[in-house]
Amino acid sequence: MRVNKAALRVAFQGEPGAFSEEAAARLLGDKAVTIPQPTFEAAFGAVAVGLADVLVVPIENSLAGSVLRVYDLLLESELAIAAETIVPIELHLIAPPGATLGGIRFVESHPMALAQCERLFAAHPEWARVAAEDTAGSVRRVVESGNRTRAAIAGLRAAERHHGVVLARNVEDNGGNFTRFLLLAEFEVAPQTGNKATLALRLAHLPGSLVAALEPFARRGLNLLKIESRPIHGCPWEYQFFLDVEAGADEPIEDALEELRENVQSLRVLGCYKAARAAGERFAAVLGRIQ
Repeated sequence: MRVNKAALRVAFQGEPGAFSEEAAARLLGDKAVTIPQPTFEAAFGAVAVGLADVLVVPIENSLAGSVLRVYDLLLESELAIAAETIVPIELHLIAPPGATLGGIRFVESHPMALAQCERLFAAHPEWARVAAEDTAGSVRRVVESGNRTRAAIAGLRAAERHHGVVLARNVEDNGGNFTRFLLLAEFEVAPQTGNKATLALRLAHLPGSLVAALEPFARRGLNLLKIESRPIHGCPWEYQFFLDVEAGADEPIEDALEELRENVQSLRVLGCYKAARAAGERFAAVLGRIQ
């Protein structure tokens, strides 16, 4: 694959101004060309058919939990995790130019964003909530309508991209709202090195199988950051497990993986990469290898 670095194409779910687009900029810089897609399925497919070089997707929110559909699509795809970043989710009330706070009657956004602003709606019981597919798209529709009784809840990037006016800042209930995003690339592009690994494994349907699978990590002092289970289609009451494991400088993951393979039915390493706090705001390695 040969791609001009200045024109690196990154797919994401949503519309221009989405938090996923902000995550792409943090990981790859503002020169990357963002390719909005209407669904997660379309975003994954954009890489598969050559419309995009890499993909940025949300995997976990600090308040709402895991993005389960992304786990399923990641397992179905042939992409690897190349990097991650954590984006603070700051929500603002955005309206068409000329709108005032007192004139608002309808507030549109993704249901999750609406639910994270209960104090705002409690202070304005006259406002009707309007559920939508995504936050940035809500801003686009509200601004394009020119209707000064309508507003949207989204990030500042969406207001800037669609020329909306911010009527109220930081309207979220909880300031500790963060989303972790993954940068996905083809396996031959993604560097399989770092202090964090994401694994997908299937266990024997036997008592103690999960304990046996986790024991190699505990014995070596590796930090199990997250465990997620997803049902295996066609196998009722059997589950695929996803693990996030982090190692220190003197705690290699490779030995634990070799032992893990002996205790599970199947194991797939979805990526070895730097944990977000160590990854920085750019992922130069991907830019250097997609050429």
